[in-house]
Amino acid sequence: MDLIVAVDENWGIGKDGQLLIRLSEDMKRFRKMTIGNVVIMGRKTLQTFPDQKPLPERRNIIMTHNTEYVCLGAEVCHTIQEVLRKIEKERKKQIFIIGGGTIYQQFLPYCERAYVTKIYQTFVADTYFKNLDEDYHWKLIAQEPMKEENGVCYAFFTYQNQQYQQNAAELKIV
Repeated sequence: MDLIVAVDENWGIGKDGQLLIRLSEDMKRFRKMTIGNVVIMGRKTLQTFPDQKPLPERRNIIMTHNTEYVCLGAEVCHTIQEVLRKIEKERKKQIFIIGGGTIYQQFLPYCERAYVTKIYQTFVADTYFKNLDEDYHWKLIAQEPMKEENGVCYAFFTYQNQQYQQNAAELKIV
Protein backbone atom coordinates (compact mmCIF):
# COMPACT_ATOMS: atom_id res chain seq x y z
CA MET A 1 0.00 0.00 0.00
CA ASP A 2 1.29 3.45 -0.92
CA LEU A 3 0.01 6.99 -0.58
CA ILE A 4 -0.03 10.00 -2.82
CA VAL A 5 -0.32 13.59 -1.57
CA ALA A 6 0.50 17.19 -2.46
CA VAL A 7 1.84 19.41 0.33
CA ASP A 8 2.89 23.02 0.69
CA GLU A 9 6.05 24.18 2.50
CA ASN A 10 4.37 23.62 5.89
CA TRP A 11 3.04 20.21 4.82
CA GLY A 12 -0.46 21.68 4.51
CA ILE A 13 -2.76 19.67 2.26
CA GLY A 14 -6.15 21.37 2.37
CA LYS A 15 -8.42 24.17 3.47
CA ASP A 16 -12.17 23.93 4.01
CA GLY A 17 -12.26 20.47 2.44
CA GLN A 18 -10.50 21.53 -0.77
CA LEU A 19 -6.99 21.15 -2.16
CA LEU A 20 -4.72 24.13 -1.58
CA ILE A 21 -3.93 24.41 -5.29
CA ARG A 22 -4.48 22.40 -8.45
CA LEU A 23 -1.43 21.87 -10.62
CA SER A 24 -2.12 20.22 -13.97
CA GLU A 25 1.10 18.15 -13.98
CA ASP A 26 0.38 16.93 -10.45
CA MET A 27 -3.15 15.95 -11.49
CA LYS A 28 -1.82 14.12 -14.56
CA ARG A 29 0.71 12.27 -12.41
CA PHE A 30 -2.02 11.33 -9.91
CA ARG A 31 -4.24 10.00 -12.69
CA LYS A 32 -1.41 8.08 -14.37
CA MET A 33 -0.36 6.44 -11.11
CA THR A 34 -3.84 5.56 -9.85
CA ILE A 35 -5.67 4.58 -13.05
CA GLY A 36 -6.47 0.88 -13.07
CA ASN A 37 -5.53 0.58 -9.40
CA VAL A 38 -7.21 0.81 -6.00
CA VAL A 39 -7.79 4.14 -4.25
CA ILE A 40 -8.77 4.45 -0.60
CA MET A 41 -10.20 7.71 0.68
CA GLY A 42 -12.45 9.23 3.27
CA ARG A 43 -16.03 10.22 2.55
CA LYS A 44 -15.19 13.92 2.78
CA THR A 45 -12.49 13.53 0.13
CA LEU A 46 -14.98 11.85 -2.20
CA GLN A 47 -17.35 14.77 -1.68
CA THR A 48 -14.74 17.13 -3.19
CA PHE A 49 -14.76 15.22 -6.51
CA PRO A 50 -16.88 16.36 -9.46
CA ASP A 51 -20.49 15.36 -8.78
CA GLN A 52 -19.20 13.59 -5.63
CA LYS A 53 -18.66 10.45 -7.73
CA PRO A 54 -15.91 7.83 -7.40
CA LEU A 55 -12.89 8.11 -9.66
CA PRO A 56 -13.43 6.29 -12.96
CA GLU A 57 -11.30 3.31 -13.99
CA ARG A 58 -10.23 2.63 -10.40
CA ARG A 59 -11.50 0.47 -7.57
CA ASN A 60 -12.74 3.07 -5.05
CA ILE A 61 -12.90 2.25 -1.36
CA ILE A 62 -14.50 4.88 0.86
CA MET A 63 -13.91 4.88 4.61
CA THR A 64 -16.50 6.55 6.84
CA HIS A 65 -17.89 6.24 10.35
CA ASN A 66 -21.39 6.75 8.93
CA THR A 67 -22.87 3.23 8.81
CA GLU A 68 -25.79 4.48 6.70
CA TYR A 69 -23.54 5.86 3.95
CA VAL A 70 -23.89 4.27 0.50
CA CYS A 71 -21.97 5.24 -2.64
CA LEU A 72 -22.79 3.90 -6.07
CA GLY A 73 -19.60 2.71 -7.78
CA ALA A 74 -17.57 2.39 -4.58
CA GLU A 75 -17.11 0.01 -1.68
CA VAL A 76 -17.79 1.52 1.73
CA CYS A 77 -15.85 0.49 4.85
CA HIS A 78 -15.99 1.71 8.41
CA THR A 79 -12.67 0.59 9.95
CA ILE A 80 -9.05 0.11 8.93
CA GLN A 81 -9.48 -3.63 9.49
CA GLU A 82 -12.47 -3.74 7.13
CA VAL A 83 -10.46 -1.91 4.45
CA LEU A 84 -7.55 -4.31 4.90
CA ARG A 85 -9.88 -7.31 4.56
CA LYS A 86 -11.24 -5.87 1.30
CA ILE A 87 -7.77 -5.48 -0.19
CA GLU A 88 -5.95 -8.47 1.31
CA LYS A 89 -6.17 -10.55 -1.89
CA GLU A 90 -5.45 -7.56 -4.16
CA ARG A 91 -1.97 -8.50 -5.40
CA LYS A 92 -2.15 -7.38 -9.03
CA LYS A 93 -3.03 -3.75 -8.48
CA GLN A 94 -1.27 -0.97 -6.63
CA ILE A 95 -3.19 0.40 -3.65
CA PHE A 96 -3.12 4.14 -2.94
CA ILE A 97 -4.28 6.10 0.07
CA ILE A 98 -5.46 9.42 -1.40
CA GLY A 99 -6.82 11.37 1.57
CA GLY A 100 -8.01 13.20 3.47
CA GLY A 101 -6.01 14.13 6.52
CA THR A 102 -7.50 11.59 8.94
CA ILE A 103 -7.24 8.72 6.45
CA TYR A 104 -3.59 9.59 5.73
CA GLN A 105 -2.86 9.66 9.46
CA GLN A 106 -4.53 6.30 10.09
CA PHE A 107 -2.89 4.45 7.18
CA LEU A 108 0.54 6.14 7.12
CA PRO A 109 2.31 3.50 9.25
CA TYR A 110 1.10 0.75 6.91
CA CYS A 111 2.19 2.39 3.65
CA GLU A 112 5.39 1.29 1.99
CA ARG A 113 5.94 4.40 -0.11
CA ALA A 114 4.75 7.99 -0.11
CA TYR A 115 4.58 9.90 -3.39
CA VAL A 116 4.71 13.54 -2.35
CA THR A 117 4.34 16.61 -4.52
CA LYS A 118 6.08 19.41 -2.62
CA ILE A 119 4.80 22.85 -3.56
CA TYR A 120 7.32 25.59 -2.82
CA GLN A 121 4.75 28.01 -1.49
CA THR A 122 2.79 28.43 1.71
CA PHE A 123 -1.00 28.52 1.73
CA VAL A 124 -3.59 29.05 4.43
CA ALA A 125 -4.40 25.46 5.43
CA ASP A 126 -6.49 23.73 8.05
CA THR A 127 -5.40 20.17 7.24
CA TYR A 128 -1.81 18.97 7.38
CA PHE A 129 0.21 15.90 6.47
CA LYS A 130 3.00 14.59 8.67
CA ASN A 131 6.38 16.09 7.76
CA LEU A 132 8.20 13.01 6.47
CA ASP A 133 11.52 14.88 6.41
CA GLU A 134 11.35 14.97 10.22
CA ASP A 135 10.24 11.36 10.69
CA TYR A 136 13.13 8.91 10.99
CA HIS A 137 10.84 6.06 9.87
CA TRP A 138 10.69 7.61 6.40
CA LYS A 139 13.63 7.96 4.02
CA LEU A 140 13.71 10.09 0.88
CA ILE A 141 14.60 7.72 -1.97
CA ALA A 142 13.88 9.80 -5.09
CA GLN A 143 13.48 13.42 -6.07
CA GLU A 144 12.63 14.73 -9.51
CA PRO A 145 13.80 18.11 -10.81
CA MET A 146 11.82 21.19 -9.84
CA LYS A 147 9.00 22.21 -12.18
CA GLU A 148 7.05 25.43 -12.52
CA GLU A 149 3.44 26.07 -13.45
CA ASN A 150 1.84 29.54 -13.47
CA GLY A 151 4.60 30.89 -11.23
CA VAL A 152 4.32 28.04 -8.71
CA CYS A 153 7.38 25.82 -8.24
CA TYR A 154 7.01 22.20 -7.16
CA ALA A 155 8.79 18.84 -7.32
CA PHE A 156 7.91 15.17 -7.00
CA PHE A 157 9.47 13.22 -4.12
CA THR A 158 9.29 9.54 -3.17
CA TYR A 159 9.77 8.36 0.42
CA GLN A 160 10.21 4.81 1.72
CA ASN A 161 8.82 3.66 5.07
CA GLN A 162 11.73 2.03 6.92
CA GLN A 163 9.33 0.16 9.24
CA TYR A 164 6.92 -1.03 6.56
CA GLN A 165 7.68 -4.75 6.86
CA GLN A 166 7.26 -4.70 10.64
CA ASN A 167 4.07 -2.62 10.59
CA ALA A 168 2.56 -4.62 7.73
CA ALA A 169 3.35 -7.91 9.46
CA GLU A 170 1.50 -6.69 12.56
CA LEU A 171 -1.59 -6.13 10.44
CA LYS A 172 -0.89 -9.19 8.26
CA ILE A 173 -0.82 -7.16 5.02
CA VAL A 174 2.42 -8.62 3.62
